[in-house]
Amino acid sequence: MGQEAQGIHILIITGLSGAGKSQAVNCLEDMGYYCVDNLPPALLNKFVELSLQSEGKIEKVALVIDVRGGEFFNDLSQALQELQEGHIPFEILFLEASNEVLVRRFKESRRRHPLAEKRSLLEAIQLERDMLEELRGRANVVVDTSTLNPRELKEKLQAQFSQHQDNPFTINLVTFGYKSGIPMDSDLVIDVRFLTNPFYDPVMRTMTGADQPVIDYVLDSPITKSFTRRFLNLLKFLIPHYIKEGKTNLNVAIGCTGGQHRSVVLGDYIGQKLKKLGYNVLVRHRDIAKYKAEE
Repeated sequence: MGQEAQGIHILIITGLSGAGKSQAVNCLEDMGYYCVDNLPPALLNKFVELSLQSEGKIEKVALVIDVRGGEFFNDLSQALQELQEGHIPFEILFLEASNEVLVRRFKESRRRHPLAEKRSLLEAIQLERDMLEELRGRANVVVDTSTLNPRELKEKLQAQFSQHQDNPFTINLVTFGYKSGIPMDSDLVIDVRFLTNPFYDPVMRTMTGADQPVIDYVLDSPITKSFTRRFLNLLKFLIPHYIKEGKTNLNVAIGCTGGQHRSVVLGDYIGQKLKKLGYNVLVRHRDIAKYKAEE
């Protein structure tokens, strides 16, 4: 049965309630996945068997399994073990968000947390984190949706799981401002505040790293040229080893003070260089919209 499974992509979606699993399902359906929400873990292997018997009619399956399954959720570990023993490959996508964001989302939706029957919302969120800690550690892809809107989440999932990718390894490159916090799902965090800040030039103060004068100012610096050469060499060394170890994505965060100038320039520059090397790269400037809105 393991050989038959080679022609089907099995994706298990899980994570914290309110972290965006429903939005993820909508995106994956648009990408051609056959999606099932709130599947009891005990039925996982049976569903996979039926999918394998579809004679090619079902090529991509996304199954949402989370704590809504109640006591049945405890069967998930055994179900995953049975897939492994049957040599059936699968991936786990884990979605999460900060407590503050999850609380806000539940209040806005006016829906009750599945574990909040006899406890407060914050207690329910923490209990769910504890219950899912081991599963999170097994996940192939972890996405923190705290700062992502639906469009950005869709772009991230498309980059990660699109069947048109020649290279399944995805580099998610996000720029940010330290004064707004470091992205929680970062694998590598690069601090570029050592570079001269264009903010102190009155002409460039209200510009962003997407404007040509700022781009030229940052990239023409001898220090920047030396840094980008060394940083790209580091990535060229690291990425093949990450791929060899089975990692399917790499989250690289580049930060400056506000996420307005230096990090934006370098994010775009490094992203372009990595794309030329043949990697699938998604660049997102987390904090730039704050400054565009102020112009």
